[in-house]
Amino acid sequence: MCQVFISADPQSYESRTRSVRLHGVVTSIRLENLHWEVLEEIGARDGMNVTQLIEKLYDELVQARGAVGNFASFLRVSALRYMALQAQQRIPADLSVPIRSLDAGTVLRDLPASWARPTQRVSLDPPRS
Repeated sequence: MCQVFISADPQSYESRTRSVRLHGVVTSIRLENLHWEVLEEIGARDGMNVTQLIEKLYDELVQARGAVGNFASFLRVSALRYMALQAQQRIPADLSVPIRSLDAGTVLRDLPASWARPTQRVSLDPPRS
């Protein structure tokens, strides 16, 4: 069993830190090289570089959840989910198919409960009185 995992190229699990600018604020994100490669692939499917993808994911996470928490872990889970959804043929292996063209409801239908929780829409507007 272990041969399946230990045969990975050590370069793939070495970490690399990248500085990215999110709305004018420079921050550093440290991920394993394999995660960076997967994020680059996801972004490329929709005509974005990895920095543009990260900014989009950050914005949508803030809009959906209202808080970011551990963003590097979120990016790792996003890369893992992408690969798992491809393996389950919920996301086409054909890289010319943009992620934005897929119906999220169809992709996410009948996932294990631990894979998805309902998105809580958080209003960024102040409460009205």
